[in-house]
Amino acid sequence: MTTQQGALTILVLEGDGIGPEITAATVSVLRAADRKFALGLSFESADIGWVAHRATGTTFPDAVETKAKAAAGVLLGPVSHNDYPPRAEGGLNPSGELRKRLDLYANIRPALSRPGFPPRCGVPVDLIIYRENTEGFYADRTMFAGTGEFMPTPDLAMAMRKVTRAGSTRIVEAAFRHAMQRPRKKVTAVHKSNVLRISDGLFLECAREVAARYPQVTYQEQLIDSMAALLIRDASQFDIIVTTNMFGDILSDEATEISGSIGLAASLNAGSEFAVAQAQHGSAPDIAGKNVANPSSLIGSAAMLLAWLGERRGSDNLLAAARAIETALDKVIAEPAGRTRDMGGTLGTDAFAAKVAAAV
Repeated sequence: MTTQQGALTILVLEGDGIGPEITAATVSVLRAADRKFALGLSFESADIGWVAHRATGTTFPDAVETKAKAAAGVLLGPVSHNDYPPRAEGGLNPSGELRKRLDLYANIRPALSRPGFPPRCGVPVDLIIYRENTEGFYADRTMFAGTGEFMPTPDLAMAMRKVTRAGSTRIVEAAFRHAMQRPRKKVTAVHKSNVLRISDGLFLECAREVAARYPQVTYQEQLIDSMAALLIRDASQFDIIVTTNMFGDILSDEATEISGSIGLAASLNAGSEFAVAQAQHGSAPDIAGKNVANPSSLIGSAAMLLAWLGERRGSDNLLAAARAIETALDKVIAEPAGRTRDMGGTLGTDAFAAKVAAAV
């Protein structure tokens, strides 16, 4: 973790596309929070993605893992992993590698409507999705060696799904612990056990065992297909949603777009020892270098990282800084003149970040 008590080094990984712009914008907000709350932040950087591939032949050098484990937390910019070469040619997804190597089993994705920026459907939304992050159908994290996708013949492609008791239990535990901190104290487990009877059956078995230990929390279950529809009908009825990897990935994008925009959606990858702040959206190479990208998602993710650190360290200053960044985002986004172009405003990336930093 950290080399000395109180030292807070954040490893900045710029990524691809708009990554360098929105990470720089986010660091400027973190520096403002550092000045205001005396957090003792310092920043270190390392290359990943295409920059690293050109220099070293891999998009995720092993040295990055070492630096990530030594830092207090990681700020990860979006990556263009769909465009990378095959894994054998150095094309590793930095996001997936960090999740596996740092055992970041919880992908925590709030869907929160911002004041003055109306939700896409119905009433304002305030829910959090806990997505299992290390198993499921994701081919890059289901096998010890090789991948979870393979082709026995030229005309047959197969994919393996991995669901473990340990993995299911710990993500549900994390969801229930968070629910205990929220006023509604409600958890919804999302599944497809009517078809995936064994794998989702195991997931639900674990969820029910955990739920029995939290009688203060209202627990319910919902099929993935009906859940997708219910979010559109009225997402405000949900509080904490917990589910497997792929279902959580899809539902969180849907929920955050319904709540206002995926461009505002924060995300934290967290484990028992490490955490990585990461925007929900992609690298948007079509607008890279134009100073028009909205950095809200990564700024909000950085606030989540500070809150995670604050809880672990018992630091009121870190927790206050996280709240201050969230409040600053609300204040800036509430005014049309303070928005980036994707939100109907005119500000560029740098100008928006400057407003948020000033509000902090």
